[in-house]
Amino acid sequence: MSKYSPLFTRVQNGNDVRGAAIATEDEKKTLTPGLVSFIAAAFAQFLSEKTGKKKEELRIGVGHDSRVTAGILSEACFKGLAGCKVYNCDLISTPAMFQSTVLADSDFDGSIMLTASHLPFNRNGMKFFTKDGSLEKKQLTDILAAAAALADQYGKDDEEDFVSAADLPFEGPAPEPFDMVSVYSDEMKRIICDDVAAEDYDHPLKGLHIIVDAGNGAAGFFATKILEPLGADITGSQFLEPDGTFPNHVPNPENEEAMKAACKATTESGADLGVIFDCDGDRGAVVFADGTEVNRNTLIALLAVIVSEEFPNSTIVTDSITSDELTEFLEGGLGMKHLRFKRGYKNVIDKGIELNAAGETCQLAIETSGHGAFKENYFSDDGAYISVKIICKMAKLMKTGETIESLIRDLKQPAEAKEIRFKILEDDFRPVGEKVLEDFRALAEADSRFHIVEPNYEGIRVSFDDDEVKGWVLVRMSLHDPVIPMNIESSDEGGVSTILGRIRDFFAERTNLKPNAEL
Repeated sequence: MSKYSPLFTRVQNGNDVRGAAIATEDEKKTLTPGLVSFIAAAFAQFLSEKTGKKKEELRIGVGHDSRVTAGILSEACFKGLAGCKVYNCDLISTPAMFQSTVLADSDFDGSIMLTASHLPFNRNGMKFFTKDGSLEKKQLTDILAAAAALADQYGKDDEEDFVSAADLPFEGPAPEPFDMVSVYSDEMKRIICDDVAAEDYDHPLKGLHIIVDAGNGAAGFFATKILEPLGADITGSQFLEPDGTFPNHVPNPENEEAMKAACKATTESGADLGVIFDCDGDRGAVVFADGTEVNRNTLIALLAVIVSEEFPNSTIVTDSITSDELTEFLEGGLGMKHLRFKRGYKNVIDKGIELNAAGETCQLAIETSGHGAFKENYFSDDGAYISVKIICKMAKLMKTGETIESLIRDLKQPAEAKEIRFKILEDDFRPVGEKVLEDFRALAEADSRFHIVEPNYEGIRVSFDDDEVKGWVLVRMSLHDPVIPMNIESSDEGGVSTILGRIRDFFAERTNLKPNAEL
């Protein structure tokens, strides 16, 4: 094993690289230019083996979001890719960087996106794409091992950078600027024009007022380069300018403050719809004209209605924490199938791909976080594409006098919902978490009020349906962290408290767990 291996393995987060690119009082620096250079070089090796092309034949694009470390890490990326045909896509969204590998006007062999999604300003990371989509976890593990081997061969210890990549023996021309934002925007505009098929083909959004909140991330161009040229009024859009310090709110559609800002902008500007993105544009949510937040279960329901019109009886794959009310809407209302799978957008998307390969139609795989992927769009999780599907439907409904809100008027909402996250206080946390799940299953099996939900693909989900309460609780292990999240929903006022009363003693006696809220 390389002596540098721990430096590389600690920045792996599933199939992405993530780390602290700037040290803070609470966090040490873990992602440095040297590491990025070696990782980029190893990705080029991987692409060469995958495509059968020589290094100098590879066409690789590099883009980044609005983070303050984008410049220095981009340069590090270029250094590692020297010798390839490298294209600098500059500020851009993550979905556009995936599209760079499949659209004819770019046709890259692979691409790298420098982003840490919605995480704090000091973080950064790397996402990797080939023509098959994002990397698998095992592929990234192998790439990081190869990067550590390169560091052994060419790196030098560096107090500031852990390992310097100054001696990488790669030479090649400077990266070529490439306007991938325009290529991607043109494709989105074509999709909208074809779908709406308005009399004024080039201005299908005329008469619609849509505001965009980009959270000072990378997706502000959705308003100015896609919506506005197609005739939409974007007055009232906000935080379109990139600013890696995120001065207005966290760029995250799941964040309460961010959603309140988008709702306020929508209602105050009198818009027909609001759209909000995370920092790198792979997640999105919308806001109705009256300020209603359309995210999580509500967003899934709205997109499912659109899918059901073309693909009735198909399957919608979601993550594990969606509500019973959503299942009732999808299966009872739309006649579709609902498969709850594991948390993690890649898990959800891969399950959708797997179902199609097995002959079961799945057109939409979506996580409650806003990561949503359509089969027709290469199963790429794309906040802009989600928004496009909704906006196209709005434009067509406008011709008939109907509203987008009417599509989900029959969707019920839980009366109460709560999430509690238990931090595991032991270093070897996974066995602790597994024992908690084992014991929680035993608790449920021993109490007739508890009904274990099967099939279930993650943790233990228990439903309650008695004279005292109707609802459910899901206890699961976090994908990567020493945390046990617990989600509770009830269709009754006061139901969450009742469910907590049935499980409070179980968690209270576990001194190696620390809840982030009162039980």
